[in-house]
Amino acid sequence: MRTLIFGNKGQLGRDLMEVFHRECEVVGYDLPEIDIADEVALQPLVEQFGPDLIINAAAYTNVEAAEDDMEGAFLANETGARNIAELATYHDVPVVYFSTDYVFDGKKGAPYFPDDPLAPLAVYGKSKAAGEHATMVANPHHFILRTAWLYGPGGNNFVEKVLAAAESRPELKVVDDEVGSPTHTHDLAEAVLALAKTHHYGVYHAVNTGACNRFEFAQAFLDLAGSKTPVKPCKSDEFPTKADRPYYSVLDTTSLTEASGYVMRPWQEALVHYMERRKNHS
Repeated sequence: MRTLIFGNKGQLGRDLMEVFHRECEVVGYDLPEIDIADEVALQPLVEQFGPDLIINAAAYTNVEAAEDDMEGAFLANETGARNIAELATYHDVPVVYFSTDYVFDGKKGAPYFPDDPLAPLAVYGKSKAAGEHATMVANPHHFILRTAWLYGPGGNNFVEKVLAAAESRPELKVVDDEVGSPTHTHDLAEAVLALAKTHHYGVYHAVNTGACNRFEFAQAFLDLAGSKTPVKPCKSDEFPTKADRPYYSVLDTTSLTEASGYVMRPWQEALVHYMERRKNHS
């Protein structure tokens, strides 16, 4: 399966390249060499490679910055998504688009299913919801995977930010009123590979199973790292943000397993794997 990946330099893109390289011929592109909002620049890349699958892992992911840069967020997450999906349609190949738990408002109080109504609270979530719609309309052969709390090698993610803070501060405070499903990029990449081998197109949730709050997640990886820095729980209102976030955004992965046969492992196991990878690359 000849696979073309846009956004290959990001934390997810790196693991997609690694996982797909085991079984496929893979080519990847990213900024600054290519901007997915530039449809004209994308066309020759697709024509030269002749892919069997196109994966769109390029995205505007800065949730806070998006509040002041709506145009930039929608340009990448909606316009770019449409460009890639339309190109995939033109070449008669499926497309993969990644979305987020932030397309929900967090008020359901139970795990979200793929067909639950969307109600994004902030610009980032709205731009990703728009990207989902653009992808669906442009290409009927779509795999849309919503994920959450992503962390992977080389990423500027929650895990790395908190570990860095633990090295320079005497004490940490982490919110305990945001609940979600932390997800290792390696596991998400494995899920994409399993799903891409099927023709079960549609919208799926792909997160490591189980749920925790931010404080519990931080405590888990600080313990694995052997950190002695104390961490205390607090409420979100102690750390005001521009972007509103869903307080409960756990995602149900049942349909992903039914369609692909791939079972997302518990977040605790995935976290141990990541910390081992991190240690081996340090």
